[in-house]
Amino acid sequence: MVFNMQPYGLQSMLKEGHRHLSGLEEAVLKNIDACQELSVITRTSLGPNGMNKMVINHLDKLFVTNDAATIVNELEVQHPAAKILVLAGKAQQEEVGDGANLAISFGGELLHNAAELIRTGLHPSEIISGYTKGINKTIEILDELVEKGSETMDVRNKDEVVLRMRAAVASKQYGQEDILCPLIADACIQVCPKNPVNFNVDNVRVAKLVGGGLQNCTIVRGMVLKHDAVGSIKKMEKAKIAVFVSGVDTSATETKGTVLIQSAEQLENYSKTEESKVEELIRAVAESGAKVIVSGGAVGEMALHFCERYKIMVLKISSKFELRRFCRTTGAIALLKLSQPNPDELGYADSVSVEEIGGTRVTIVKNEEGGNSVSTIVLRASTDSILDDLERAVDDGVNVYKAMCRDSRIVPGAGATEIELARRLKEFSQKETGLDQYAIAKFAESFELVPKTLAENAGLNSVEVISSLYAEHASGNTSVGIDLDEGACKDASAMKVWDLHVTKFFALKYAADAACTVLRVDQIIMAKPAGGPKRDQPAGMDED
Repeated sequence: MVFNMQPYGLQSMLKEGHRHLSGLEEAVLKNIDACQELSVITRTSLGPNGMNKMVINHLDKLFVTNDAATIVNELEVQHPAAKILVLAGKAQQEEVGDGANLAISFGGELLHNAAELIRTGLHPSEIISGYTKGINKTIEILDELVEKGSETMDVRNKDEVVLRMRAAVASKQYGQEDILCPLIADACIQVCPKNPVNFNVDNVRVAKLVGGGLQNCTIVRGMVLKHDAVGSIKKMEKAKIAVFVSGVDTSATETKGTVLIQSAEQLENYSKTEESKVEELIRAVAESGAKVIVSGGAVGEMALHFCERYKIMVLKISSKFELRRFCRTTGAIALLKLSQPNPDELGYADSVSVEEIGGTRVTIVKNEEGGNSVSTIVLRASTDSILDDLERAVDDGVNVYKAMCRDSRIVPGAGATEIELARRLKEFSQKETGLDQYAIAKFAESFELVPKTLAENAGLNSVEVISSLYAEHASGNTSVGIDLDEGACKDASAMKVWDLHVTKFFALKYAADAACTVLRVDQIIMAKPAGGPKRDQPAGMDED
């Protein structure tokens, strides 16, 4: 005899197969554990001595990098609470372009300390209240730590730009920053508009060519296309350029038609008319003064023959984004069909030439004169994964340039700012009454993560380093940080290690917001996953 028990409570309300976790142990602490695991992964990649991670994504593509934004992007994190931390890192990457690692690691550290407070009996809402007071006070102190005179800067002064960019580039490519920073600074200054706030990151391009070494990297004022010219003309000086989107070929008609040919003579005349029509079109382009034709589609054999006859160089750019950038570089207006362009629709380049760099034929479009809006950094290295990592370092440098165009204030780097924030917040927590003072003290303690991690990644004794930093800061040297080469404490201004105020501001704010969001969750209710057979994962796809 079987008794059918009727489901009650939450089970009676939701479909069979759901999961429900609630309470401190099941929901809050499990969420905190997941976030902590994520921050442990990124933490060892923090700073110039950060270790690389080898990540293989779902398409079998290999990434070897210490860039936290790339790591968490490719990991495809599934846990809902850890995803909140990932989103904080992504928001930081989009807002500033650097400091994603700080946001994720600091968020994880805040949650780790919150777990200790929960175990001692504090309620999550008291911790949230303390953390909110902590981040507000942090922002106040951060404004006081700004280097005097850094509010105003000339974004076209290379030395000032390199000074602010060094720390961001060194955290990705330690030891190479003295080669990379001047390159990135030059490229950014070349394309900086009259109003620097409108600086567009997309105007600094990167061309990656395997072979050579970092010392072979160069800058081109203009574009580098990673393919050869079509036809035999490989070089053109001071050229006017016509751009056709749909290709350079005899155009097929929209409607279908049948041509009845009764004699060989008619057939001969038919092909002659096609030939003369193509010649007429190419002649018209040549007469307009264009020496280079850029095609967005196929280039027909016959059209190419006449281009050669009229000494016109032909390039083919199949990517429409690349074509758009090409138009921006040369000032050309893209035309839909092959026809005679007006003089104002033609672009101009000082030189268009095909060169061989490290066994790869590339087309270099140079525009040395003013009015140039795209510059390209040509990167050289021995393997693809090194090139990818160099590209990320350049990307960070360009993003930092954009951030400094909006707000050029700087704070001491090398862990000096964090130790000072920790010291000042601890003093602030002692003046507070109520239970949230414990949360503020833990918030202050979380700042020790940065100098501690910097020291550990460099193989130093973190306890000694932090205690000597505290001693220096207590005696009034607020800009003393860690010199990772000598393993001693040194003034950050002497080491020329500066971080942008805006990077720190957003990273700490996003981390605190993410931590508070995770702490506010007290129940996790997961519906039954959608049915249907599970599909096989697609096989590893090619990069192209």
